[in-house]
Amino acid sequence: MKKIAFAIEKFSRYAGGAESYAVALATTLIAQGWEVHLFGEEWDGEPKAAVFHRISIPRYLPVWLRIALFALKHRRAVRGQGFDVIVGFGNTVYMNVYQSHGGVHWVSTERKVYSERSAVKRALKRLTILLSPKQWMRAWIESAPFRLDPRPRIVAISQMIRSDMEAFFHFDGAEIHVVYNGVDTSRYTPNMRETLRGPLRKDLGIRDDEVVFLFVSYDLKKKGIEPLVEAASQLKGRGHDRFRIFIVGGEPSGGLARRIKKLHLEDTFLFTGPVRSADPYYANSDVFVLPTYYDACSLVVIEAMACGLPPITTTANGAAGIITDGQDGFVIVHPPASSDLAEAMSLFFDEERRRQMSDAASHVGHHYSLQKNHQEMIGIFDDIAASKPQ
Repeated sequence: MKKIAFAIEKFSRYAGGAESYAVALATTLIAQGWEVHLFGEEWDGEPKAAVFHRISIPRYLPVWLRIALFALKHRRAVRGQGFDVIVGFGNTVYMNVYQSHGGVHWVSTERKVYSERSAVKRALKRLTILLSPKQWMRAWIESAPFRLDPRPRIVAISQMIRSDMEAFFHFDGAEIHVVYNGVDTSRYTPNMRETLRGPLRKDLGIRDDEVVFLFVSYDLKKKGIEPLVEAASQLKGRGHDRFRIFIVGGEPSGGLARRIKKLHLEDTFLFTGPVRSADPYYANSDVFVLPTYYDACSLVVIEAMACGLPPITTTANGAAGIITDGQDGFVIVHPPASSDLAEAMSLFFDEERRRQMSDAASHVGHHYSLQKNHQEMIGIFDDIAASKPQ
């Protein structure tokens, strides 16, 4: 039986990003006969057949030291244990497979700084980052795969991340495997819009002829809520009044709420707050919009496309790599300009364009299934296990 080890601070099917991804991948590996070991601080008990190894880190320590201790304790715990594959997600310094779900730390940090619209605030934020031990420790640990000898297999979750790794670490991109994120394509389908569409719109007073844009995130600012508000105001100024915008997840800050009120957009923006499932909002929307300042490869973009929602996102989103601009969605430049966003949004007031792009988006989205992702990753694991010295 082949043995594999994953390491991340928290394993949970209900968390986001790498945390839930690791659980899903572990479940598939167990079903295919692998012995799966999880190294972390927390585990919610799934998958039940996995073996959990707790890495205890005192909570009272500063964050940078906790990050370092996790990486070093993990290295000591897995060495010499006979694992065929050791997977790191950017928080360890010992592995033979590296798959980063956060991208290149310094690159992502710099792009997210642009969520501050003031040049003075951006400068202060850059200074704060440079003086932060936590930022330097994360960057040092993240660079470990590119220092190790022998070098682990490097996996990027989008073409954008491969390009960032190639440029930042001066690494040959041909040695980086690209395995895009995947979603449950049996759940996210255009049929969802047929079965769930209608009641929610009626309850919220949304007319049949109104175009509904959907934005999903808990971190509103870094995902581009401010340029979205300005774009909505510009559309209203052009005479477009038959649209609404669902904001699912995050709550508006006081400043954002005041800005929306000042622009008379209270009826345009519908904030849901946290929800148990975004499915009804996918079903009752027409276009997905995420003018993000940074995303390694946004899962919600792929989910939306699989449901038949053409997306609008930025070049700083790895998921933009699956979009053909103008055919199944739109990709605007980073940092997102509200005028560019408003122009892309305005094109969806054409019903025939929406229909055509919806069909194209669904076709693309269904190419990026979680099953396909797991098959590609397990192919890499099998190759490493087969080449391991006996």
